[in-house]
Amino acid sequence: MRAGTGLATSAESASVMATRSHKIVIGVMGPAACDPATAALALAVGRGVAERGGVLLCGGRTGVMEAAAEGARKAGGLTLGILPGASAHESPPNPFIDVAVFTGLGEGRNWVNACASDALIAIGGGFGTLSEIALALKAQKPVVLVGSWRFDIDGSGPNVPRASSAQEAVGLAFAALGVRDRG
Repeated sequence: MRAGTGLATSAESASVMATRSHKIVIGVMGPAACDPATAALALAVGRGVAERGGVLLCGGRTGVMEAAAEGARKAGGLTLGILPGASAHESPPNPFIDVAVFTGLGEGRNWVNACASDALIAIGGGFGTLSEIALALKAQKPVVLVGSWRFDIDGSGPNVPRASSAQEAVGLAFAALGVRDRG
């Protein structure tokens, strides 16, 4: 990784991409309730992930999760929902989830979200999203923020990129993994 950037060096990227035999998984995290503008942003992020060939991972429920999954599904992508309950009765997945994983872990599923994602895009968010951001950073996963939390600890904080659009967020997430934009 390039010091302080969270971005892979060319050698690291080439090594990872040369040995990778599975699809990139981009986690999109955000609140279960959101306004229409945030939903539109999440929909565009989901579409962007699918258009780049990534699998969209989310919490599988409503709000940002549903909008991102809808965007990915409509763009022909695969969606993966990591749900808090042990069954569909306990935590029904949104209608755009292709693969529902019922964890029975409640909020502990946030660790699964962070670890199962190659990179994470946080859109808005409450404390659940904040925990997913922190867990992803702890697991040394790239994180991109869009209208999400700001970090400052006595005047300094982690160097987490902020995006101002869906396209920028998706581009930053893939770039952090060493995948260049096809456009």
